[in-house]
Amino acid sequence: MSPELVRSAAVAALGSFLFGFDTAVISGATGALRQHFTLGSQGLGLTVASALVGTIAGSLAVSAPLERHGRRPVLLVLAVLYVVSALGCGLAWNWPSLVAFRLLGGVAIGGSSVAAPMYIAEISPAALRGRLVALSQLNIVIGILAAYLSNWLVELALGGPATAAWRVMLGLPAVPAAIFYALALAIPESPRWLLGRGRAAEAEAVLTRVGAARPQAEAAEIAASLASETSAASERFLTRKYRTPILLALMVATFNQVSGINALIYYTADIFAMAGAGRASALGQSVIIGVTNLVFTLLAMTVIDRIGRRRLLLVGSVGLAACLFAAAWAFERKVGGVLLASLIGYIACFAFSQGAVIWVYLAEIFPNRVRARGQALGSFTHWFWAAAVSWSFPIVAEASGGLAFAVFGVLMVLQFVLVLLFLPETKGVSLEEIQKQLGIA
Repeated sequence: MSPELVRSAAVAALGSFLFGFDTAVISGATGALRQHFTLGSQGLGLTVASALVGTIAGSLAVSAPLERHGRRPVLLVLAVLYVVSALGCGLAWNWPSLVAFRLLGGVAIGGSSVAAPMYIAEISPAALRGRLVALSQLNIVIGILAAYLSNWLVELALGGPATAAWRVMLGLPAVPAAIFYALALAIPESPRWLLGRGRAAEAEAVLTRVGAARPQAEAAEIAASLASETSAASERFLTRKYRTPILLALMVATFNQVSGINALIYYTADIFAMAGAGRASALGQSVIIGVTNLVFTLLAMTVIDRIGRRRLLLVGSVGLAACLFAAAWAFERKVGGVLLASLIGYIACFAFSQGAVIWVYLAEIFPNRVRARGQALGSFTHWFWAAAVSWSFPIVAEASGGLAFAVFGVLMVLQFVLVLLFLPETKGVSLEEIQKQLGIA
């Protein structure tokens, strides 16, 4: 594996680190925000979900710039948005300003969820693509863990909800965002985007730089695939021709979120507190969840190109359903030990299956000419359901306790059936060959 390939993929994946950090950091500040801005459950749900509304906009808006300007310039703009959002949230002077800056951060998250895995998929050889795109998911997980850990340490250092600790928590992502911008200046452009713009010599140079075994032959294969259709700018997307990958993307992205993952990520400390844990203990337990997420994401990365995407989703569906039903029971009876064990099991199953597969799969199933729009659709679907779940969870949990976990469990049973019946395997297959298998070459 070329060092340049690893470096470029790792830098792009920093966008996903910020995605994870920005996503989870709010979990440590929810109690303080309730108190500081006098928020009820609906106000808190809106505050949390405001970033997710931004992700919907970002995942849709990023498609055109990715096609027009390239992958690398978009990553740089996203880094700037992360910096501005973090500083704005940390310095927010009232509740509307906090919501506005969280909305802006959501735009960056939504854009990163499309741009980072797309860039990595397009510079990676088929045999390594699953592992390298999963690097994007790994960085999301590391970002989540870093947010949980920093929240816990800030809480210990600065105190509870009555202090300004929440400002430090929400402002910290500005530091890694600035580092991401500096490093992204040195990565190459996607060879597939360059070939789509007729810049064959530059594309071959990039393929050579990232260690392609046959750069000229690979460039010719990609160019032939692109030349077989009209340009990306004029190609119609929402047509019968692309029905299969569109439906697969909608299915994978929807079930990723109706598993309830963002309810856990955004409200980890609140869930444990509602089950009877103290605030400091709840933040400490959040770190345990984050560590588990990281360990099982690493495990999934080692096997995704051997076991395959489909089998990981099937195994994960069974484990997720079992853990969610156990969590519903424990939450209702306030059995903290069982709740912690079931949520650790849940996050392990999610990281090993859904978490590792979604961005890899969305980056694989669409052809070059519409990949940006296809991934934008998948990302939009993902963030639409994330917003719906995150906005409603505190209201539903307050009204009905563990019922939400039971509903998530039933949906994971449904996912098992649909994946078993409809999801094709893509491991070890070139992006161009996947098009042929789906009948869209």
